[in-house]
Amino acid sequence: MSQQPSTPDPALTTLVGLAAFTELAAFGLLASRSVDAPDLPVRQTLATAAGDALGRQGRLLALVVGPGADGAAEAMAPFDGALTDFDARTTPSTWAEGLLKSVVGLGVAQDLCRELAAGLPDGGAGFAAAVGEPRTDDPATAVLAAAATADDVLSSRMALWGRRVVGEALGLVPVLLAAHAPLAALASHAREGEPDGGATVQAWLVSRLTAEHTRRMDRLGLAA
Repeated sequence: MSQQPSTPDPALTTLVGLAAFTELAAFGLLASRSVDAPDLPVRQTLATAAGDALGRQGRLLALVVGPGADGAAEAMAPFDGALTDFDARTTPSTWAEGLLKSVVGLGVAQDLCRELAAGLPDGGAGFAAAVGEPRTDDPATAVLAAAATADDVLSSRMALWGRRVVGEALGLVPVLLAAHAPLAALASHAREGEPDGGATVQAWLVSRLTAEHTRRMDRLGLAA
């Protein structure tokens, strides 16, 4: 059982708040796509993925708060509304677009948290243990990849939609760093010792996130 620190590092607390809020958003999107999924196997697959998101959220919150909804809400409160503009700019028009929004948009947010965790004093070991390694066999990705393979027109549309979603998601990075000083500090620490060609911290971070997005789209069989 993980031990809750008596005085959590403020940077860890802030990062966990962002990551937990992201997992809550992932749960909501996956659960909603499960409800109107095209068939029962996909419905169950996405429902399970939604449950996994809540599991990750619980493990993350255990790093900084005790059990109970009040502690969870307090940890996530600084980020309440952080995705409002993103959601408004990425309203899906189809079921597949809604699922891709979860895979791409919230995938970028999860990648951001992993990158920032490298700036923690322990190099993000505790954070990584809570969220686990990035999955290459993500069930939602598998569902979308199968749909894209079966329909060339859908594949082209999803590629375009993915570009729009990732652009909006990456646009959140400078906003979050500017609004939350502990996150900006983590980004600076994470970049230390990394080759960057003189890039700013923000440019370095966006480059890392873009590279991971390209790999994600490759797994989907879509052009990034």
